[in-house]
Amino acid sequence: MTRDERFRGAEHPRVFRAPSSVVGLVLGAALGVVLLGDAALRAGVGEMLLLAPWVLLAVWAVYALLFAPHVRVDASGIRIHNPLRITDIAWARVTDIDMRWQLEVRTDEPRVAKAFGGPVAGRPGRPALRHDDERGRREPPAIRDLQLIQDAWESARATAPADGAVRRFWDIPALISLAVLIVWVIIALFISGGAR
Repeated sequence: MTRDERFRGAEHPRVFRAPSSVVGLVLGAALGVVLLGDAALRAGVGEMLLLAPWVLLAVWAVYALLFAPHVRVDASGIRIHNPLRITDIAWARVTDIDMRWQLEVRTDEPRVAKAFGGPVAGRPGRPALRHDDERGRREPPAIRDLQLIQDAWESARATAPADGAVRRFWDIPALISLAVLIVWVIIALFISGGAR
């Protein structure tokens, strides 16, 4: 399989996200639904609405800190989505892609963009007790993902426009939802008499 068969640019953009982040979001959302449902059944909908912002803040934290961070590659470049910050880097501006503890993308600025989501180098595995020539050594998923990202960069580098940009911006939807939850918490505190 050639590089171009594994990565076909804009037709097949790839998202790299830790599998544990999906599990964490599903468990957090399920726990939030159970807690709010129990509060609605036991205390009524009005009381549940006073408790809801606290539960939703916890679910928001799981989303913003675990699920939202990811790395996305396509024909135009790489997007590094960290908690509350997003960096779009055109392939022409990338000078190196490597991994220390997490994925690091060096640009011609010179600046390093570190990805808090996506491929993460785990701790080294234990040495095998026996050497097994038939099985060989397994490749860690983070190294395989790193190679896919590097292959995407190398295959797109030749056709990438030279005037590409490096853009950094805030994750506006996450910040707006946080602001709404904070306002809801303040309103709930005033209604319940917690803020005097």
